[in-house]
Amino acid sequence: MQLVFDRGTVLLHDPPPEIDPGQIPALRWDPRVNAFRAPARLAYPIRRVLRQKGVAFDDTLRPLFAQPSGFAPLPLRDYQRAALEAWRKNGRRGVVSLPTGTGKTRLALAALACTATPALCLVPTRALLAQWVNTLANVYAGPIGCLGDGDRTLAPLTVATYASATQHMAKLGNAFGLLVIDEAHHFGNSRFDEALEMSIAPLRLGLTATPPPPGPAAMALARLIGPAVFTLDVADLSENLAPFSRVQIPLSLDDDERATYDALVSVYREALGLFRLKHPRGQWEDFVRLAAGTNEGRRGLAAWRRARHLLAFPRCKRRALAELLRDHQHRRTLVFVADNETAYAVAREHLIMPLTCDITRKERQAMLARFGRGELAALVSAQVLNEGLDVPEADVGIVVAGRLGEREHTQRVGRLLRPAPGKQAIVYELVVQGTSEVWQSERRWCRLAPRRRPSP
Repeated sequence: MQLVFDRGTVLLHDPPPEIDPGQIPALRWDPRVNAFRAPARLAYPIRRVLRQKGVAFDDTLRPLFAQPSGFAPLPLRDYQRAALEAWRKNGRRGVVSLPTGTGKTRLALAALACTATPALCLVPTRALLAQWVNTLANVYAGPIGCLGDGDRTLAPLTVATYASATQHMAKLGNAFGLLVIDEAHHFGNSRFDEALEMSIAPLRLGLTATPPPPGPAAMALARLIGPAVFTLDVADLSENLAPFSRVQIPLSLDDDERATYDALVSVYREALGLFRLKHPRGQWEDFVRLAAGTNEGRRGLAAWRRARHLLAFPRCKRRALAELLRDHQHRRTLVFVADNETAYAVAREHLIMPLTCDITRKERQAMLARFGRGELAALVSAQVLNEGLDVPEADVGIVVAGRLGEREHTQRVGRLLRPAPGKQAIVYELVVQGTSEVWQSERRWCRLAPRRRPSP
């Protein structure tokens, strides 16, 4: 009997009569090849079942690369050691949740070093691809592969974007024994889930600052990577982060913009009210999906989008941003906006470099290097800075606008919380009164609010 890797799956050939393949998880008969087939993710559970039943088989499921060696010693903080130990105790599978700026990447490097297994590190963006390769090169003396952003080199330690890994995993799924998944919250209900399904790697480490809440997404993440094995939030690690102050700046729309906004919201609320009458238990996703089917729904959804666009950068925010940039012209400032259109508008008005997905890797690296040296006082970004990118020099953040979620806000604020000697960060949030931004702002900050300590 043979167990072999085949294009992101495993095939079980010629099982003996005493074995019922139907009792082995996820095995299905494939008449095209006259063998039983299962997702590659289940290769090691299948091996375990076969061995428990005392079945001899020809096992070809071994990582193709040799064991990596040559890691420099990595000192860890207490909570990083605790997280690594929790992951080890769970069979080196699971998700670790730590706030932005607390060293998730260093934890991953320690996992790579102690496991000594050929590993593939998955990252969501090209910017993080370059950052991970550079970080690995500082502590690892061996060759480092890079898959994405025009590169296609493979090594016992390889870094790949989600998209490139998904594209090539049918061939690479048996090359690695460990997967490290940065920003793991993107998986569980994603087009990139296939990359994790097609790998035989039994060892998996997910890293995130914003784990999904209990529910289907969390269950799917546990199936693909492993359960949550260690979780701390900002309040737990405040002593390990740069101290910061939050300043909410209330603003008022100009009269003409207020009239336009109120009219748009009225149209949207009318459409939403009709939807709720017909679908009292309907969710926002249902409204968006069903809105295309009626004139009222289409008008309502269009009005909602126009209202959001208006709030992204109205004149009151333009004036407030100009004043804040003037007041902090000698500090390193990150400006967060809702979309690339606004990022370019801010860049033109204030001669700030825009950090967007449109720029090349060399341009991005040069821009961040100049920011780190103090040659650039400010950067503006819509999404590129949201996840993982290191800018420890930044100590002022201005949130002009964003999407609705707490996750994005936590990641943005985390860019300012990376510790540095003498650093005191400040986060400004521009909030238009009498709009949805008021309650959205309070909801987003709940995750970062310090916990009350019990009285002695």
